[in-house]
Amino acid sequence: MNHELAARVGMAAGLGVVAAAGNLIGGLFLVQRDWPRRFLHYFMALGAGYMLAVAFTDVIPESVRIGGQNAYLLVLVGYFLVHLFEHILAPHFHFGEETHTEMMGHHRARTVLFGLGIHTFFDGVAIAAGFLVSTWLGTVIFIAIFLHKLPEGFTIASVVLASGQSRTNAVAAAGALGVATLLGVLLTSVLQAQLRYALPLSAGVTVYVAATDLLPEVNREPGWRTALLVFGGVAMLLILQWFVRV
Repeated sequence: MNHELAARVGMAAGLGVVAAAGNLIGGLFLVQRDWPRRFLHYFMALGAGYMLAVAFTDVIPESVRIGGQNAYLLVLVGYFLVHLFEHILAPHFHFGEETHTEMMGHHRARTVLFGLGIHTFFDGVAIAAGFLVSTWLGTVIFIAIFLHKLPEGFTIASVVLASGQSRTNAVAAAGALGVATLLGVLLTSVLQAQLRYALPLSAGVTVYVAATDLLPEVNREPGWRTALLVFGGVAMLLILQWFVRV
C-alpha cells in the first residue's frame, strides 16, 4: 500500500468513527425529549437530496468506470438488499419516531436492529470504498452518510423504547449501529481488491435510503420548508463540485 492510499484509508477510519458517533447522537437525541424534532426532519431532507445527488453524479459513474456495465446490476442488488433486510425481515420499519407501541415487542425491536445494522454496515462500506477511489469521493460520501446518521440512531432508539425497554437499551442499540458502520469501514479497507463490488453495492444502498427511507418521511411533514431542504441538499453537492472538487 503506497503512502497516499494509506493516508486515505486512515481518513476513512477516522471519519468512520465520526459517522458512528452520529448514530449514538441520534439515539441521545430521542431520549432527551426537550430537543426540537424539526431538526431531525431537516437532516432527513438535506440528506435525501444530497445522497441522491452523490449517488447519481459521483458514485454510480465511478462504479461503472471501475467495474464496467456489470456495476448497474450490483447497484440494483444493493438497492433490493436493503429492502430485504429493512422491510421483509424487519416488517413495519420506517425512519422517524415509532409510535405504534402495541405492535412492538423485544423480538420486533431485534429484527429492526438487525435490518438497520445491515444498512449501517453498508454506510461504512460506502465511506471506505469512496476513499479507496479518491479523497473527493470519500469525503462527499461521508457527508451523505453523516446527514442520515442522526435519523438512524433516532429510529432504532425509538423502536427500542416502543418495545418497552429502557432508555439505556435505546442508546446502546444506537451505539450498536455505529459499531456496524465501523465494521463496514474495516472490512472494506482490508478487502480492497473487492472495490469493484463494494462501490456499486453501496451506491444501491445510498439510493434506497434516500429515495425509499428518507423521502417518504420528509413528504409526511406539512409545510414547504422541509421539502425545500431536499433541493438544498442537491444544491449543496453541486456547489461542492463547482468550487471544491479536485
